[in-house]
Amino acid sequence: MTQSIIGRAAAGLMALLLGAATSAAAHEPAAKAPTTVNIQGDQQSWINDPHMHAFYDLTVAAFADGPAKVDQAAFQTKSFELFAAFGASRGVKPEAMVDHLKLIPGQVVQIAKDDPDVLKSYPNFVAAVFGPQ
Repeated sequence: MTQSIIGRAAAGLMALLLGAATSAAAHEPAAKAPTTVNIQGDQQSWINDPHMHAFYDLTVAAFADGPAKVDQAAFQTKSFELFAAFGASRGVKPEAMVDHLKLIPGQVVQIAKDDPDVLKSYPNFVAAVFGPQ
């Protein structure tokens, strides 16, 4: 299955954080136990959010006439509108949320072209975008 977009970003960030933590840990007493932190926050609240369901519906609609006919520019514009509304609904500046998620539309188009089964159900879409649940 296609690797999760958010999972790949989180893995890269986690590797960076672990490298810094390892360097810092070398200078600290061994008595402190490592702490595990979910840097993505509450993934389920994003998955259950109506904006993410709307993003799935938008993606399905974009692929309605087949992958070769996806208007990627229009899909990105509509995605950014959804992401801005999503950010506002969560108390985040809309432009900050759009900036945070700006690569997602292009990545989702590629994922859906590579694996059309991603669009067969919301759970399939979630697994591709957020990683296995």
